[in-house]
Amino acid sequence: MGACLGACSLLSCASCLCGSAPCILCSCCPSSRNSTVSRLLFTGFLFLGVLVSIIMLSPGVESQLYKLPWVCEDGAQTPLVLQGPLDCGSLLGFRAVYRMCFATAAFFFLFTLLMVCVRSSRDPRAAIQNGFWFFKFLVLVGIAVGAFYIPDGSFSKIWFYFGVVGSFLFILIQLILLVDFAHSWNQRWLGKAEECDSRGWYAGLFFFTFLFYALSVAAIALMFIYYTKPGTCHEGKIFVSLNLTFCVCVSIIAVLPKVQEAQPNSGLLQASVVTLYTMFVTWSALSNVPDQKCNPHLPGPQSNKTLPEGPAYYETQWWDAPSIVGLVIFILCTLFIGLRSSDHRQVNSLMQTEECPEATQQQQQQQVVACKGQAFDNEQDGVTYSYSFFHFCLVLASLHVMMTLTNWYSPSETRKMISTWTAVWVKICASWAGLCLYLWTLVAPLLLPNRDFS
Repeated sequence: MGACLGACSLLSCASCLCGSAPCILCSCCPSSRNSTVSRLLFTGFLFLGVLVSIIMLSPGVESQLYKLPWVCEDGAQTPLVLQGPLDCGSLLGFRAVYRMCFATAAFFFLFTLLMVCVRSSRDPRAAIQNGFWFFKFLVLVGIAVGAFYIPDGSFSKIWFYFGVVGSFLFILIQLILLVDFAHSWNQRWLGKAEECDSRGWYAGLFFFTFLFYALSVAAIALMFIYYTKPGTCHEGKIFVSLNLTFCVCVSIIAVLPKVQEAQPNSGLLQASVVTLYTMFVTWSALSNVPDQKCNPHLPGPQSNKTLPEGPAYYETQWWDAPSIVGLVIFILCTLFIGLRSSDHRQVNSLMQTEECPEATQQQQQQQVVACKGQAFDNEQDGVTYSYSFFHFCLVLASLHVMMTLTNWYSPSETRKMISTWTAVWVKICASWAGLCLYLWTLVAPLLLPNRDFS
């Protein structure tokens, strides 16, 4: 009898995996919107690919798979990182990340095309978006397995440039989400300060604003200490000085009387978040400078050392501080994309999201009661986010995490992994584009007074 009950339970779970998102939640979970559950599950697929990529980068996995014939076809012992002592077996981690992220990007790009112009959950394609999770998982696994059979050839070099473009766009999306978060944070704390007539909320805003600016100043000082040298490293000095100047300018513009009059919610908190993020992107760019004198993250010369043979001497060079911080920011921003809509109409319009379609309070209560512990369909009158654009954001996220995990290293003609000026310039240009975008949000109400920017 117990075996029969267990089999019935497994069949019920299997039917939920093949069905819609409402079946995914158990009775002990709170009621949730169908749209939120679907976004979280798709984000979970992305994080699963990230986890596999991280595992494949670990030195233990590389050493265990060292003897596979396709890892080192010619048996050459060639350094893979600029001036580094790694042999060709370590190329396995690099190949695995590129192919795994190619699989996730292809998976989400397929849904980007499939979900174009879905207007409500009544569209037959909405059932694919919000259900059939087991089959989606099988499709992702199938693409991933097939990706590992792609011949090496020029695939890595071509896919590197796809990653550069996608990561550039995702850096801008990260900045938009951070600024929007700071706007909502500032607005809510100011509202609480007025409601409670308490100066504690103002003190909290001042503390975090001061903290973010202090961290930015500390970052600038450390970059000048570790990434510049007297008489050399002129590019690093120019990049840090320019971004410092630009951040000071946007901070001053954010508190100008006319800007404050047009946008009362604008302030130094948002400017401090933009400044700190710009300093992080600058730091990340300097960590890719292909000059050992100006970049302490690059391995030192090993010409006088004898390289040990065999799989015991493995050392993954891609895990440095900028990559770890970038991965944390990536995870937070990706969760932000999947969990909420913005409080600001302009951000929702830009990110192709909107608040849930209006429904009467009685209808909402009936949905919650009927679906207690499950997800309920809140998109019968209209979708709460663009399915296609959401998947496109996950495509960009897949490319960005690929570049982050490999530290933006590029494959060269001699089967080496090298840091290039391409990565440096892309990140620096992304920081400048982000500053211009934030500056536009400040001055747009002044330049276009007839438009509503509230």
